[in-house]
Amino acid sequence: MVCAAVVLAPMYFSWGGVAVFLLLSYVTLLIGHSVGMHRRLIHRSFECSKALERFLVWIGVLVGMAGPFGILKIHDVRDWAQRQSACHEFFAHTRGVWVNSLWQLHCRFEFDAAPKFSVEAEFANDPWYRWMELTWPLHQVLLAAVLFAFGGWSWVVWGVPVRVAVSVTSHWVVTYFAHNPGSRRWLVRDAAVQAANLRGWAFLTHGECWHNNHHAFPESARMGLESGQFDPGWLVVQLLAKAGWVSHIGLPRCESKREDLVVLGHDAHANALVMGDHV
Repeated sequence: MVCAAVVLAPMYFSWGGVAVFLLLSYVTLLIGHSVGMHRRLIHRSFECSKALERFLVWIGVLVGMAGPFGILKIHDVRDWAQRQSACHEFFAHTRGVWVNSLWQLHCRFEFDAAPKFSVEAEFANDPWYRWMELTWPLHQVLLAAVLFAFGGWSWVVWGVPVRVAVSVTSHWVVTYFAHNPGSRRWLVRDAAVQAANLRGWAFLTHGECWHNNHHAFPESARMGLESGQFDPGWLVVQLLAKAGWVSHIGLPRCESKREDLVVLGHDAHANALVMGDHV
């Protein structure tokens, strides 16, 4: 996708193609990845009909990162590693930008003794999700056919390879900076990696930039918890709730159930290696 984008994007440049790239990138990452894949499929932070869930996850598949089971494994293994008392730098994102980008975008981590990973039966036995896992790269072809019908090759090039290359790379960028020292209010006890809140990134990251909040309260569908913490993904969930399409929306657990957290204050800037941060 990167090679196709570099070679073909200048040849098929058009403002219509750029508009398609911007619109599809934002919509697929916001509705598909942040709301569908992350907040629903992975963390089950709200309930909805199976039809809506499948639609949201399908939009997430169009991001081009992985199938639904692949996304679950990528997230769960990384989350498990980061919450140990010591974490390999592959998952801690402590190496420089160039090394980390090479590792995350082009390499696979092999465990000596891999942690147990299994997809929940609700998804593993679902024919739709099994089919999506087998065919997820091919859904770009369907999208390309629709784009070609409406805008020709310019829309195809900017709407598929350029979008996928930028979306997958930008996801790594957010992951890298969100798991390095920065502004944070919470520390997760005994966790090797403490996430950061990235101010100024809310619109571009669909609210995923409030990652310190998310590490503290993964059960919450809302990531921007404090005043001024804009969270587009949360706005989508609220709109779906007002339409009556989602329910049982997860929010941060009450004070009495936060024994695993240390409160630093209102989004303190913590750069020190505290609580085993980045061991």
